[in-house]
Amino acid sequence: MAYPFSDFKYSDGLTVVGISFCTAIVCEAISWVLIYRTNSYKNLRSSIDKASKKLETMKTDSNKINIKKSKTKKIDRVETSLKESSRDLSLFKFKSGGVVALVLFVVFGLLNSLFEGKVVAKLPFKPFGLVMKMSHRGLQGTDPTDCSMAFLYFLCSISIRTNLQKFLGFAPPRGAGAGLFPMPDPKTS
Repeated sequence: MAYPFSDFKYSDGLTVVGISFCTAIVCEAISWVLIYRTNSYKNLRSSIDKASKKLETMKTDSNKINIKKSKTKKIDRVETSLKESSRDLSLFKFKSGGVVALVLFVVFGLLNSLFEGKVVAKLPFKPFGLVMKMSHRGLQGTDPTDCSMAFLYFLCSISIRTNLQKFLGFAPPRGAGAGLFPMPDPKTS
């Protein structure tokens, strides 16, 4: 199948990067429709922002003076509230994850059929074991610097979508790092 710039040396790799960028835009548009524009998302996000700021100020204040039991209880309450809000936000975002995953699987299948067995890029280094298996997936030959479509698409999808979320302001709030499966609290262990 011939497509624009097919005679260009880097056309296959640039096509994969371009399709990955377009897919990231489509996925973020779907997420905006299903998540980011809703009032419940905006309320959760503002409560996380407020709780993380409050927790930060409480912790900086407690470092300056002796910590009293009432102060530690307040800090624990705010931390618990922040964890609950972060969990609720993660569950809220999880709903659109299925639709986004479906889009990504369809695009991956399309790209896989277009670039099956083709080298789309050359790596500037010789990858080690596991990475070489991923980067050389479905390719003939023994050149370890050959890069398959799957590896390039995977790297582009991760980096482009994350940076696009930050650029559009859809990145998770500062205090929402816990997600669905937070780390256990060392105080309760």
